Amino acid sequence: MPSLKEVLAGKIPPLREEIREINRQHGDFKISDVTIAQAYGGMRGIKCMVTETSALDPNEGIRFRGHTIPELRGTLPKAEGGEEPLPEGLFWLLVTGDIPGEDEVRSVTADWRSREGLPEECTRVLDALPAEAHPMTQFSVGVMALQRRSTFARKYREGVAKTDLWQYAFEDANDLIANLPLLAAYIYRRSYHGGSHIPPGPKTLDWAGNLAHMLGFDNEEFKELMRLYMFLHADHEGGNVSAHTIHLIGSALSDPYLAFAAGMNGLAGPLHGLANQEVLRWITTMREEIGTEVPTKEQITEYVWNTLDSGRVVPGFGHAVLRKTDPRYMAQREFALKHLPDDPLFKVVSTLYAVVPRILQEQGKAKNPWPNVDAHSGCLLTYYGMKEYDFYTVLFGVSRALGTLASLTWDRALGLPLERPKSVTTEWIKSQIASAG
Repeated sequence: MPSLKEVLAGKIPPLREEIREINRQHGDFKISDVTIAQAYGGMRGIKCMVTETSALDPNEGIRFRGHTIPELRGTLPKAEGGEEPLPEGLFWLLVTGDIPGEDEVRSVTADWRSREGLPEECTRVLDALPAEAHPMTQFSVGVMALQRRSTFARKYREGVAKTDLWQYAFEDANDLIANLPLLAAYIYRRSYHGGSHIPPGPKTLDWAGNLAHMLGFDNEEFKELMRLYMFLHADHEGGNVSAHTIHLIGSALSDPYLAFAAGMNGLAGPLHGLANQEVLRWITTMREEIGTEVPTKEQITEYVWNTLDSGRVVPGFGHAVLRKTDPRYMAQREFALKHLPDDPLFKVVSTLYAVVPRILQEQGKAKNPWPNVDAHSGCLLTYYGMKEYDFYTVLFGVSRALGTLASLTWDRALGLPLERPKSVTTEWIKSQIASAG
């Protein structure tokens, strides 16, 4: 059976040639027009990047290599006795475009588990930080402390052909993915459990299951939740802040450790990955102000209106691209309906699902009033005992490595150039408007 790297090596030359031919024959073909509103509005909707691993459809949601979330939950291999897809299988799919079999997924698990091990220098750096430092600060610092291991950086210094750089990006990607669960667990245990660390589980335990074990949650349902969580948060096409940052930094031929750390600093922003913890903060405040664990539909409706009327947003609702309920939200809802249907927090989340979209539609400001993935994930984590909201984005970061590092490997395989868009000034824009008039 060929390894993942061997399968990838066979797919790179034909795609390189196909892209060369597309550029040769159709390089001047326009795929996007840019408006002034887009230039000032964060470049939203401008088609100017190519990301092979996933695409976001406004109505269908995320497709991983053309496959929807419901499809992959049914077809990707699962842990023995489990029902959720193994993230190792998704990584194989993101890298190759092929649905893997059981043996291929087990080979990825074995490879990642063979690469794991935090060096002492990394744990020393982390232990030098205050335990109360934000977990995402620790996560970014920890990734940077691992950078000395970079095969990509070493090989580039030695001098290799650019066409071969993908091999070393691939090695760094797998080394980093293999060790992110150890890094995340180390941060969690030092921040919230007094530095009582848990060593990795048996080598037969899958990547997400081992993460759950090292965090201190050996409940089989929590392991299933980690598999689902890592699967759902793995990729979201190339334009989101973390993915775009990793692509941008990588385009300078910075190694995957440097690129990924930069992306995690973007993920830590409240308009990106930090949103999942903001949802729980908002719900907690609502419960405290109303004075009950499970507010009524009428109480929640009034509180939502008060939030909006005060100029604030209801976190977890709306999305820059989606125009329907996020399929990632629905997958988490299905998990909750099966495993925790009577949980008080889940009842609040369900009532919000019934109430908020109608209110946002009535308000008329939100193009997409439906809940996104952040509206639900914290509810599931809290149910199983992970109540440390500040840590949630670290889990998001561990998952997002799967898609962004698969994409970064392909960036190097295709020889994508340094990204350097042209910027203009407001005076230039005014002059263009004047000349057009």
